[in-house]
Amino acid sequence: MRSRVRLFGHSVHQMLIVFPLGLLATSVLFDLLHFATGDAGFATVAYWMVVAGVIGGLVAAPFGTIDWLGIPQGTRARRVGALHGGGNVVVLLFFATSAWLRQPVPDDPPSAAFVLSLVAFGIAAVTAWLGGELVARLGVGVDENANLDAPSSLHGAEIAASTPHGPTVRP
Repeated sequence: MRSRVRLFGHSVHQMLIVFPLGLLATSVLFDLLHFATGDAGFATVAYWMVVAGVIGGLVAAPFGTIDWLGIPQGTRARRVGALHGGGNVVVLLFFATSAWLRQPVPDDPPSAAFVLSLVAFGIAAVTAWLGGELVARLGVGVDENANLDAPSSLHGAEIAASTPHGPTVRP
């Protein structure tokens, strides 16, 4: 099932989610470094990564919602997509609350802020796997003409016919 919102032939949601996922996961690493070393700089970096990650998640979410709405009702993909999206709403709420708790003193976060981030990180690991299940197993966001010899999405040629070796491209 091809993504409904594409840029240069690729799913916008899949392009954007790497930012919040990476930022939020790395914020937990910086929290751990803060607790291990006592260096307040690590806590400050973690705070700003959480803030940027939540903003990134809010930017990526509408594109995922649009793609999810295009999945036929009653399918496994629709159910997995609902768990993926719903779980990510929880992840963003937990990380946003963590940022709010840190905000008064970003270089000395309360333990509750770290616990929320750690729990959200665990949930995000599951929702990321669900996102992978949607793409790699269920084919959501994958071009219907994808194959090992498909032309570049930037090529602009139309797929005219299929052959035993994949689609034939006519300029």
